[in-house]
Amino acid sequence: MPVPLKLHCEERGLLRVHCAETFRQWGVEAFVTDRFGGVSVGPYESLNLGLHVGDDPVDVAENRERVARAVGIRADHLIFVDQVHGARIVDAQVGTSIEKADGLFSARSDLALAIMVADCVPILLVDPDSADFAIVHAGWRGLKGEVLSNALERFTEPSSVRALLGPSISARRYQVGPEVAEYFRDLPGAVHADQGDRSLLDLRTVATLLLVGLGLRDEHVSVCEESTDETTTFYSARAQQPCGRFALVARRSS
Repeated sequence: MPVPLKLHCEERGLLRVHCAETFRQWGVEAFVTDRFGGVSVGPYESLNLGLHVGDDPVDVAENRERVARAVGIRADHLIFVDQVHGARIVDAQVGTSIEKADGLFSARSDLALAIMVADCVPILLVDPDSADFAIVHAGWRGLKGEVLSNALERFTEPSSVRALLGPSISARRYQVGPEVAEYFRDLPGAVHADQGDRSLLDLRTVATLLLVGLGLRDEHVSVCEESTDETTTFYSARAQQPCGRFALVARRSS
């Protein structure tokens, strides 16, 4: 069975971050940001990390600077991508933010990787036997589009990879139409009937089953207990539009 994981809150400068302490044993510092400790205003209040949602770019730059300090890296070494709900994984390097992709792969300890979400599943993949790690943005389009298989192709032995599924929307709040539900009906426990032709989709169950199907052992998949349903902690695009983006951030220890 996948392992339930409760994130541990830590104060990092002006920020409160939610750490996945288990992954430190495999040489990766990983945490999730929340809505607090930044400078954005209005619907983006306050630690919005997304440049694509209509927020002031100057405020976003300051917010990203604060996250970089929290992970112990220079701001230009905190690597984002231009996320497009696709399946492309790119090698992280300085300047990667111009790349259209939904995942980052690296073995470098001088870079920190960041994937932004506001209901989709942020996923960390770590090889405990090497320096390789990856971070993935997984909404229903990416999960359908094989973003996870593309990420796992970067690892030598998927069966040894450890996965962390970060905060995302829960099935009880994620209503989808029949055209979306149809893609996932063959996955046990992923789709539940709702009103009329609508269904409730469990993105974290989908991601877990796909990872196991791709070679991970189910006990190597850790699933955060936290969700975006409680929107005073994390941004949720289902709850509010426009809204900011929080991030799963990971860095390999030197």
